[in-house]
Amino acid sequence: MDIGKKPIASGLLQETPIAGEAGAASCWGSDAIAEVLRALDLPFIALNPGASYRGLHDSLVNHLGNARPQMLLCLHEEHAVAIAHGYYRACERMMGAAVHSNVGLMHASMAIFNAWCDRVPVLVLGATGPVDAAKRRPWIDWIHTARDQGALVRGFTKWDDQPASVPAAQESLLRAALLANTAPCGPVYVCLDAALQESQIDSLPHVADVARFAPPPAARPAREMLARAAALLDGAQRPVILAGRVGRSESAWSSRVALAEKLGARVLTDLKQAAAFPTDHPLHAAPAATFLSSEGAEVLRAADVILSLDWLDLAGTLKSAYGVEPAGAKVIQVSVDLHSHRGWSMDHQGLAPIDCHLLAEPDAVVPLLRDAVKGRAWTPTAQPAARAAAAPAAGDLTVAGLAAVLNEALGAADTCLIRVPLSWSGDYRAFRHPLDYLGADGGGGIGSGPGMAVGAALALRGSDRLPVAVLGDGDFLMGVTALWTATHYRVPLLVVVANNRSFFNDELHQERVARERGRPIENRWIGQRIADPDVDCAGMARAQGALGFGPMSEPHALATALREAIDAVRAGAVAIVDARVATGYHGAMAAGMLRGAQKAAGK
Repeated sequence: MDIGKKPIASGLLQETPIAGEAGAASCWGSDAIAEVLRALDLPFIALNPGASYRGLHDSLVNHLGNARPQMLLCLHEEHAVAIAHGYYRACERMMGAAVHSNVGLMHASMAIFNAWCDRVPVLVLGATGPVDAAKRRPWIDWIHTARDQGALVRGFTKWDDQPASVPAAQESLLRAALLANTAPCGPVYVCLDAALQESQIDSLPHVADVARFAPPPAARPAREMLARAAALLDGAQRPVILAGRVGRSESAWSSRVALAEKLGARVLTDLKQAAAFPTDHPLHAAPAATFLSSEGAEVLRAADVILSLDWLDLAGTLKSAYGVEPAGAKVIQVSVDLHSHRGWSMDHQGLAPIDCHLLAEPDAVVPLLRDAVKGRAWTPTAQPAARAAAAPAAGDLTVAGLAAVLNEALGAADTCLIRVPLSWSGDYRAFRHPLDYLGADGGGGIGSGPGMAVGAALALRGSDRLPVAVLGDGDFLMGVTALWTATHYRVPLLVVVANNRSFFNDELHQERVARERGRPIENRWIGQRIADPDVDCAGMARAQGALGFGPMSEPHALATALREAIDAVRAGAVAIVDARVATGYHGAMAAGMLRGAQKAAGK
């Protein structure tokens, strides 16, 4: 079964409302809004409560019975949006997130930016007001009302609206869902006037048939452009496929493998994106990386035709491999991302040279290309063994060692690796299924990991796949209270904290600046180390109701803790393992990525 057709998680903690008295027949504006949310088939609305949408909150509880959608209480607005983001990453189904007024929206803005950069749909519901100043309570309603609240996130949402009537609010929600789920997907924001929510109405208005407002089917490329792309690929001696932003379905995965095999094309994947191609396949040419590796650059320099399947930062990748222009290589781009390029954020990346642009989604184009190309014979070759295949000996724990111990503890179990830290290498674990790995956060910030992990685990709840997130300590500490939502709603999840007690990526930046200025590199740690005292990550997890293991810095102790934690998660628990890792190999990896970024920038 394709993941996109997977049913929603069942058996969540039920927070059942008390039934109202018989004969209570009053209707409210927020009831009509709630009816549309149910018609849109939103499974959940993650929220942090606030007075600005108290009317809608009441309708979700006492009109809909806290079901379809069910509310998920969060301890921070950023967690609410991050949970919706992670949920979509795992099952390709949109969730809602509700945030309180301008203050909640400002809290949520980083997570909204992540979803925007990651092209993930989230229906963000906000509120303001009352817009009518005569109806505002002293002080609090004034500071929680904004003249143009959507302006706070307009630069990184597909659309926003502030409807002024109940019928307009119903239409606004339908339009928001349509736009959010139309490729390229993205978050949308609907701001609901508090007075509108709390206005009494005579009867509930008719809810339109939402099927008539569904996103259009994926566009097919122009026939002549498809033929041109097929001709370029058939004429190639050394084709390379860049497998980027693609869907989670097993059928699309199989089509990508079939196309690569028919062409004998070498394939590169990206750790910033979810698993897109089996990484132990003979045609997978280099370990997935956050920045283009030297092996990947060598593969690209040898290519005569490059097929980009919505590759993130195509221009930067080509520049890293070739310099200014891809010498001799023809570039085919399959993407609709041009439709999301805006002026506020530079997330559209550089302008890539393209010889054949198919303005369509990769999952729709790949089967057409597979059938259109003539193909050529190729001879499979064995892939090298993963670097972290064997458990390390006793001693200081590195990220590579952590990966090895984790692989051994997981064995052959179906696992979803939700997130990995920057220091993770693409050859630490093989990905053989679209749910084996879900990618990064999109916006390149910090703090989204726990929330996105909870959302992905929610989508996977009830499946046979074990949800696992490996997070850096900085990411974990900024978002740790998101774990409370997982424990409260009984969402099993394993989090392993690769804890080097530092914002180590920035230590490397400080070292670079010090070297350039002839200053002591020994001072790079000042203002970076999370030590003296060390933070008790396992203790912070226990404070959220989760099981906490550690800290530990020895491989054997980590192996024992991971086995216990995995057993606990399989029994329904949330478990966090604090693995104290040395900065040695972590630093080498991060330094390599920094050098790659500098090379791309021409430094």
